Amino acid sequence: MAEDDSVLEDLPPSAKLVYKVLEYDGPLTQKRIVEETMLSARTVRYALERLEERGVVDEDIYFADARQSLYQLTGEADGEPSADAEAA
Repeated sequence: MAEDDSVLEDLPPSAKLVYKVLEYDGPLTQKRIVEETMLSARTVRYALERLEERGVVDEDIYFADARQSLYQLTGEADGEPSADAEAA
């Protein structure tokens, strides 16, 4: 976990919150991240962009609704959406 903390060190608080939500509840859609964090959609988009730039978050296709993407931490290789993501 110490290495994860160093990657997040100079990111905005919103990006750190999104990271932690994905760590505990991921993979999730952007809509579900907005609901979980209570941040605005724009703030979540910005946070996800910062996390993707650092290489700690992957964007994948959400097969239940192709208009949405599924976000997960790069270490999560199972690729199975959680029950929360499917409910979104």
